[in-house]
Amino acid sequence: MSRPPGASVGGQAVIEGVMMRAPEAWAVAVRRPDGVIEAKRHELPGIVSRSRWAKMPFLRGIFVLAESLTLGFRALSWSAEKAGDEEEQVSRAQVIWTMVLAAVLAIGLFILVPVLAAGFLKRYVADSSIGFVVIDGALRILLVVGYIWLIGRADDIQRVFQFHGAEHKTIHAYENGDPLDVESIQRYSPRHPRCGTSFIIIVAMVAFFVFLLLAPLQFVWQVVARIALIPVIAGISYEVLKAAAGHRWLAWASKPGMWIQSITTKEPSDDQVEVAVASLLAALEDDAVNEVKQRGPVVAAALAAEYDVDGSDDG
Repeated sequence: MSRPPGASVGGQAVIEGVMMRAPEAWAVAVRRPDGVIEAKRHELPGIVSRSRWAKMPFLRGIFVLAESLTLGFRALSWSAEKAGDEEEQVSRAQVIWTMVLAAVLAIGLFILVPVLAAGFLKRYVADSSIGFVVIDGALRILLVVGYIWLIGRADDIQRVFQFHGAEHKTIHAYENGDPLDVESIQRYSPRHPRCGTSFIIIVAMVAFFVFLLLAPLQFVWQVVARIALIPVIAGISYEVLKAAAGHRWLAWASKPGMWIQSITTKEPSDDQVEVAVASLLAALEDDAVNEVKQRGPVVAAALAAEYDVDGSDDG
């Protein structure tokens, strides 16, 4: 086994493909309707790759959240344009409106609905602010898990979950210094401790404790404070996620997220793994790609993909 790389990578599943983020760049790869894998590389935004603020504990979680939302939108938009036939392709405007609607629904479903429901149920449990927060936190976690389970019933989302598994398996193999051939990659679990799913669950747990401090506030101010404190909760949650992945004594914090990944990740097919490898190769620097090739065989379809390595960050 070759020496593991010095820096970790991350990513997400997109429409018929995978986005990968490396230390210096990010890339997205999809399999087009003609069967060809196409990958596009972008340099990371300057505020993320060069700012010292983006590397400071607690603040870096806020930057990571903002970056993930921005890059995720751009990757989804590009994959929607490439993955379908001409009559099936989704326009950029459609993707924008879909993301805006999803954000509004998320705020309503995961912030407003638990508060309203907890306020209603509290009268039957106990007339105390702490009771309100406890009910609110339990409802939020149930809503998150229920929502993920419900959307996962759709066939199209099942394919996205398979690409999610392909992303995780490929990252496992890369970070463990294994060759990036299909056989080596498929040996790994589709679950990963740094997954965004684990992050969401940790956010829900951290929010519970942060919202305990808001218990004395009136209803309106509780809602306002919950929205305003989203960056703070994201920063704390990111540090917990990083610590849980690197320290055995904190591993319990990532367990709930790993359990939920049994819903959000599925075993990928070999051709989906090929797309994930193509995305990773596009995101890595030349010296890192050469190191990967020295380990052993690399997925042939990924090496033969159409790469656009000149894609700069265009905002």
